[in-house]
Amino acid sequence: MTLGTAALAAMRVCDGDGRLLRRHPFCVEVVSRTELAHCRRWGSAFAGMRKHHRYYELVEDTIRQGFDYRYFVIRDARGDVLAVQPFFILDQDLLAGGRRMAPLTAAVRRLWPRFLKLRTLMVGCTAGEGHLDGDERARAESARFLAGAIREHARTLGAQMIVLKEFPAKYREPLRCFQRHGFSRVPSLPMTRLNIDYPSFAAYMERALNSATRRKLRKKFRIAAAAAPIEMSVVGDVSPIIDDVYPLYLQVYERSKLHFEKLTREFFCGLGRLMPEIVRFFVWRQEARIVAFSLCMIEGDALYAEYIGLDYAVALKLHLYHYAVRDMISWAIARGYKWLRSSPLNYDPKLHLRHLLDPVDLYVRHTSPLPNALLKRILPLIEPTRSDLTLRKFPNYGDLRGLL
Repeated sequence: MTLGTAALAAMRVCDGDGRLLRRHPFCVEVVSRTELAHCRRWGSAFAGMRKHHRYYELVEDTIRQGFDYRYFVIRDARGDVLAVQPFFILDQDLLAGGRRMAPLTAAVRRLWPRFLKLRTLMVGCTAGEGHLDGDERARAESARFLAGAIREHARTLGAQMIVLKEFPAKYREPLRCFQRHGFSRVPSLPMTRLNIDYPSFAAYMERALNSATRRKLRKKFRIAAAAAPIEMSVVGDVSPIIDDVYPLYLQVYERSKLHFEKLTREFFCGLGRLMPEIVRFFVWRQEARIVAFSLCMIEGDALYAEYIGLDYAVALKLHLYHYAVRDMISWAIARGYKWLRSSPLNYDPKLHLRHLLDPVDLYVRHTSPLPNALLKRILPLIEPTRSDLTLRKFPNYGDLRGLL
């Protein structure tokens, strides 16, 4: 839907309980992908980021799963487009990450099947963390405009809950306006970062890791070396080998206890075609058979390890995860990258490899005041980081919550 010309007039800006504060000459429109084609701003949206507008288009084209993709177009008083913010609508289970409460949840849902399952408007990306479009000034201004209009849009679209999905901690200041509009900020499962500013992987091991970790890693590498040789290659397009690598992604996906998006063959193939300057696929073969692969993306001085696929017929025996990490770090160091950044989960090996947590936040509210008051009390009990005890062992665990 589109608000149309009437939306160019002053819109209501309310506080978290719906009281009118003032009128503001801005416009927040909801548009479809087809309508977005007429917006010049979209061609430069999220410029400089690895997940720019082409990534969002690919996600919409290849990852459906009941997601209804839309876009906010945010204009200033002159009608100029400040930013485009992608969002999607889905049925969200609020208790999906609360494994400790699973027995209680199951008992309640025998009587109330849709307990804490709500139609939800999510701002961000289905496959990765969310970002604010625009430069620093535009981000703060467009966030303020969006915070004032989003609840009305959510109600129009039939959503009961609104979530800003996995926004990095660097956006906490510009997104503070959402908290003033009744949103609660809670930590989501964090990404991680590892400093690899060393002359070699050997130097990283010697300077960054303790002796026990070094000893364990060397033992893992010796086991792999004693088997048939494993060879790594780096390619920009996996289309010719998608039938070999996609089942490996599914093996990892199906072993995970937490699921959100499920990537498709078309997603992996499209990345290399649409974003060859950013995407790198690492592929490991043993006796000509692909036994592991990793999808990585480049942004600035960092290599982002986004998704991994493993053949579990040999992966655990040969310690392929650590083998792959070693090869990716060595490749990145040789090309001058300073950081290895990684997607959430699998925190135990990252802890021992001396990763730090890269916090990402959820901003959540119910569209109605009374349920939102209850939600504020429930969220600290069900937020996803509570169920992962390994996170508490990281030295910067306190950064997940910061100053709430």
